[in-house]
Amino acid sequence: MTDQLDRIDRRILAELQADGRLSIVELARRVHLTKTPCAERVKRLEKAGIIKGYRASLDPNALEAGHVAFVQVSLAGTSGAELDSFNAAARQLPEIQSCHMIAGGFDYLLKVRARDMSHYRALLGDRISQLPGVQNTHTYVVMETVKDEAAVPVPAN
Repeated sequence: MTDQLDRIDRRILAELQADGRLSIVELARRVHLTKTPCAERVKRLEKAGIIKGYRASLDPNALEAGHVAFVQVSLAGTSGAELDSFNAAARQLPEIQSCHMIAGGFDYLLKVRARDMSHYRALLGDRISQLPGVQNTHTYVVMETVKDEAAVPVPAN
């Protein structure tokens, strides 16, 4: 799909990713277009699913979600139905910020946000370990976040 994006499309993506609240007028100015063609390009990128939405960047500490842990999860079985069941249940827990199926020595890697260690322990015991098919977990607590970007690199060409 990236081969269908020209230089201006890529610039629009980079600008909107940096600041999703840009007005079309300001975005058009930054990418050297007039308002109407810029708006049409944005709509095309949205319709194509390249722009999936717009979000505010929130301070997790201000929202009592500053404690981060990564959790390795191994399932008892990995049939399609077992994976689907785990996936559906994991999507329902708001504290699971990301959930990735992994090829290797375990099945999933979760990024979990909690208020503090006490909250995380309760979450692990009452919710995460009770997800369908969970056989065991291993937790790695983050001591310091060095880099945590949500931005997707926009290729130059």
